[in-house]
Amino acid sequence: IAGTNGKGSTAAMLSAILVRVGMQVGLYTSPHLIRFNERFRLNDQDVGDREIIDVYGRVKDVVDEREPPTFFEMTTAMALSLFAEKEVDWTILEVGMGGRLDATNVVQPQITVINNVSFDHQEFLGYTLGRIAREKAGIIKRRVPLITAVKQPVALATIKERCMALEAPCYRVGQQIKVRSLGKQSFSYRGLEWRLDNLHLPLPGRHQMTNAATALGALEVLEQLGHLDLNREQVKEGLKRTRWSGRLEWFSCKPPVLLDGAHNNAGVVALRKALQQDYTYRKLILVLGIMEDKDLRGMLHKLAPLADRIILTRPKYERAAEPESLMDVAGEFVNRTELIRSVPDALKKAMTLVTSEDLVVVTGSLYFIGEVKEMQE
Repeated sequence: IAGTNGKGSTAAMLSAILVRVGMQVGLYTSPHLIRFNERFRLNDQDVGDREIIDVYGRVKDVVDEREPPTFFEMTTAMALSLFAEKEVDWTILEVGMGGRLDATNVVQPQITVINNVSFDHQEFLGYTLGRIAREKAGIIKRRVPLITAVKQPVALATIKERCMALEAPCYRVGQQIKVRSLGKQSFSYRGLEWRLDNLHLPLPGRHQMTNAATALGALEVLEQLGHLDLNREQVKEGLKRTRWSGRLEWFSCKPPVLLDGAHNNAGVVALRKALQQDYTYRKLILVLGIMEDKDLRGMLHKLAPLADRIILTRPKYERAAEPESLMDVAGEFVNRTELIRSVPDALKKAMTLVTSEDLVVVTGSLYFIGEVKEMQE
């Protein structure tokens, strides 16, 4: 599963459904929020410490120290080794970055997914949507179906061109696969043959309905190919059981504090829409911690107009932007922006500024969200 945003959510939905219908499922995602084990899941449970240590040892034994693997290459090899040993029925792999050169792209899949294409990691993937789409389209394999929710004409043309060259069927959300909102977290699905009504998704945000349609489309195509025989009620139940941490997740109800891992412009747009459509509040306080390689100005300018107060902080991560840099970007919002370097102090201050009718939103980076969630441990 490739894409700029939504890969983890889509992967979690696929895993939850396949587990509910009785399959043994391995799920590999990144990054982790709190514990390294989160990257490796068997039947929707984190793999235990002992198994992680054992598989690390086995992989390390075959490493050529003259050309050592990167961290992500090492963890990918660990995941593939672990899931092979467990003889899972299905392995779901979330692409780390891009697709064409990603470590996960060594596999020969039964189906591929590209959720969406937008700007992120441009220094590695390219500075145009066409170039970024070309990198993500690198996961497409000869005659292997692709499900995609990509809409931008340039990116879509790149993906369709790759599919045609490799004779890979391409199924699009919005074309062969459609979803219709029935309310806050309910929707209907219309696919190639499936007609599913009154579906409920526990993950908030309208963008998650598109992710769900992508996941359901993948399962429907796999069933048509004879790889699955799915009970529709179990599909519905599995979707309802999906859990994916750090995405519009409540950290506290009194006072109301919401965590969201939006870490690029597309993620911030989805967060902004959710705040405008699905949440009611009198006053909004933003607590922001962002990585320095992100579009700080673009992200801040999309979210800041919603906020009554902005608190800038710095996660304990080497790539984190200095709050002073964020303050420089915050320019026009400086009257309602303050800098608190310590994450616990920033959160504590935000929580003193709101009542039960207000809302604190902590966002800007999944690494930041992981650090905040660790405070609950």
